[in-house]
Amino acid sequence: MLDIEVPNMASAQVRAAGKDLLSLALMDARNHTLRWIGAYEQAYGPALKVPPAPERNPPLWELGHVGWYQERWIARNVQRDRGERCNPAQTRLASLLPDADRWFDATAGRARRGGRWSLDLPDLQTIKQYLVDTLETTLDLLDGTHGDDDARLYFYRLALFEEDRRAEAFAAGAQMLGLDAGLLTLPATHAPREPLFFPATRWMLGQSGGGFVFDNEQAAHEVRVPEFEIDAQPVSWAQYCEFVEDGGYDEPRFWADAGWAWAKREGRRTPRYVDQMRQGVLQRRFGRLARVPTAQPAVHVCWYEADAWCRWAGRRLPTEVEWEAAAHQGASRGLRWGDVWEWTASTFRPYPGFVAGPDRDHSVPAFGQTKVLRGASFATRARLRSAKYRHFAIPEADAQFCGFRSCAI
Repeated sequence: MLDIEVPNMASAQVRAAGKDLLSLALMDARNHTLRWIGAYEQAYGPALKVPPAPERNPPLWELGHVGWYQERWIARNVQRDRGERCNPAQTRLASLLPDADRWFDATAGRARRGGRWSLDLPDLQTIKQYLVDTLETTLDLLDGTHGDDDARLYFYRLALFEEDRRAEAFAAGAQMLGLDAGLLTLPATHAPREPLFFPATRWMLGQSGGGFVFDNEQAAHEVRVPEFEIDAQPVSWAQYCEFVEDGGYDEPRFWADAGWAWAKREGRRTPRYVDQMRQGVLQRRFGRLARVPTAQPAVHVCWYEADAWCRWAGRRLPTEVEWEAAAHQGASRGLRWGDVWEWTASTFRPYPGFVAGPDRDHSVPAFGQTKVLRGASFATRARLRSAKYRHFAIPEADAQFCGFRSCAI
């Protein structure tokens, strides 16, 4: 790893970062990736033999995909200077690692999600060397880039944020495996605050202008927002315990049909990783059974559970435009976000004027199939945190660090 000190830059800074800051951020992201894989290696040995599970990727695959993604869109991409105008179907240069496409292209053959556990992946040392080589090439190409315009830097920023997203996937995998890597600070406890009222307004949803923008954040468009009341912070364990103790998991009237079917199929009586919700919350956190302060946000709650809690409480999930408007306008009034990803009522769909970016496999397949999550979690890198960022997941997903807040009906 490179011994560097990187300032804790906000998302807006990095999205507009020039070559020098971007170079530091790319090195920082790679260092963080290697710290995660070092923790996995210490726990499971160099083969990284962890129990297969459909909800996570093999750690070796996750690691190799980080290097492959960066190399695919930068070193192997002869149109990298064109940015979003790049033709994703172009012929690419050869990879530094033979068979990299077969192993790490998430859309190809057995590398699709269902087959990754049966791939004949290279060993850890080979993949680590691949990451060293790809980063070195990336930094050389970045240094030789003429100018700091957004198009020329688009793929360097895209690769950076992709690696940051993968870092959170390593964190979620560690939680599933019960691995305490010592790389995260858990959410703090905050005193409860009263809900906030926002008058009717027109809100500019989405992003435009200079700097990096994810394709699903475009195009910026004005949306009429009626008045609404929203929680100042995510629903706490204390609030969620009331739902459980009131028999919330036994009452189908609180659940959408698909949610009730999910709860029965999974045999759920509490959120994931929770062993007890009577007289406090006992939850497994990275392998340790801990008594969780009930003032902390409820976490590892799927969309179905969040929706059921809201029905029980006589409230509702916020739409994503309500969430975004409140996050911006409520910052000076005590509205908190960033401890857990937060479910919204909104189905993930393209904004008006949407044009798919070069990476057609990120947003497009999820449209209409997933629910929007907003905010960030305690495992999200600081430079990825933005009140405009659109995360998404299927309604039954609860392995991520996700919670929710509610609105008055």
